[in-house]
Amino acid sequence: MKAIMNIENLKTIEDLDNFIQGNQTIAFTVLGDKHERYKFIQKTLVKFGYITLKKSDKGIVRRYLSKVSGYSRQQITRLIKQYKDMGSIKWHPCRRNGFSTIYDKKDIKLLVEMDTRHEDICGHAIKKLIERAYNKFEQQEYQTLANISVSHLYNLRHSQDYQKQRRHFTKTQSRQVAIGERRKPQPNGQPGYIRIDTVHQGDLDKQKGVYHINAIDEVTQFEVVCSVERISERYLIPVLAQMLAAFPFIIKGFHSDNGSEYINKHVCKLLTKLQIELTKSRSRHSNDNALAESKNASIVRKQFGYQHIAQKWAPLMNEFNLKYLYPYINYHRPCFFPETITDEKGKQRKIYPYEKMMTPYEKLKSLSNAKTYLKPDFHFEILDEQAMEMTDNACAELLQKERNKLFNQIFEQNRRA
Repeated sequence: MKAIMNIENLKTIEDLDNFIQGNQTIAFTVLGDKHERYKFIQKTLVKFGYITLKKSDKGIVRRYLSKVSGYSRQQITRLIKQYKDMGSIKWHPCRRNGFSTIYDKKDIKLLVEMDTRHEDICGHAIKKLIERAYNKFEQQEYQTLANISVSHLYNLRHSQDYQKQRRHFTKTQSRQVAIGERRKPQPNGQPGYIRIDTVHQGDLDKQKGVYHINAIDEVTQFEVVCSVERISERYLIPVLAQMLAAFPFIIKGFHSDNGSEYINKHVCKLLTKLQIELTKSRSRHSNDNALAESKNASIVRKQFGYQHIAQKWAPLMNEFNLKYLYPYINYHRPCFFPETITDEKGKQRKIYPYEKMMTPYEKLKSLSNAKTYLKPDFHFEILDEQAMEMTDNACAELLQKERNKLFNQIFEQNRRA
């Protein structure tokens, strides 16, 4: 029967090595109190003259201290460093100066409501809307949130209080085709060069759904969305004329992908009559119509989703677009506007400064000689009244209310059928 030694009887490096290897039966308990552990580690380092030991012996002492104290190798290393620097090892209780809570549940609820109204647009846009709500429309409940940073806004979006109240959905893809003059438009900072694309509202039982025509001005991001039953000449030409008339400035360019719904003699005839230049996307240049594709996802799909909607509802949806969607996206929804910078090597890249974020209408007004671009029937005094007719939040709520009424009417009748 082996005799059981006490841990205090370990006097040499060889004893420690045997203990680590398990060659001796030793009676010991892992120390529980931090003061006791630190005191024991210091006592051991002094006992074996740790600083004067060779490297291999130091490793044995480290492993021994780790086994007895229960600390990790990294923690033992830190404590030994403290012993070398200070000559002793002392435990200093953690004194945490906790950060005070700035944004409480009430502010998170306001953020949830803002995201719900504007359907989870990017954090920069939500921050701009909060600032506008407080500074421009004097909604005092947004006073605290008005000072939030974009990064912390995303922190709140990921908090438990926020996640309990919100759900998120996915996005869509794009499509392409061909005909017309292949080149990228050059607006040179002037409004009136629109990008256009078609979004289809799905098929059901081999029946086509509504088509949405989405047109965006490249410089100001002024946008008009119209809905049609089919993309044939009979339905498309009247809607295109209505769409072009809805823009407050003179249209000079019309750019589309290679889809035959736009690259055909009937559209060319309409554009030629209005003295509008027709261009189309180039092969292997997917960015030529990227603005329209991105707006398809962020505006059209966000408003109408992907579910099939029968073609007979196109006139009702088109009325909704021009009456409620048009004022919201042009007067109350902020957008990023790119700036092109050139580095010392001559390489150009685009940046999107938050300070330059504004609504399409504000961008139009900010252009030099802005009045010269307006159509004869449009004046900024009248447009200003439309822009300030209601707050951003009120317009978003009205949009959602009317959209819910529209969808209830559509899907309730479908359900009965």
